[in-house]
Amino acid sequence: MLGSINKYIKESKEELSKKVSWPAWSELQSSALLVMVSSLIIGLIVWAMDIGFENIMKFAYQQVTG
Repeated sequence: MLGSINKYIKESKEELSKKVSWPAWSELQSSALLVMVSSLIIGLIVWAMDIGFENIMKFAYQQVTG
């Protein structure tokens, strides 16, 4: 059992070092920045939609209740 685990780890390490193309540090940084900016923009859009929906619901509730 322990031998098969060691074999799996060794083969995984070899595959990761030979067959996987890792991005350059600058490419990784620009991708991370893109993800952060995109997440911020999407978060702001969702927040604005939430505020807008809340205001619409308050208005509708006031119209119904008087």
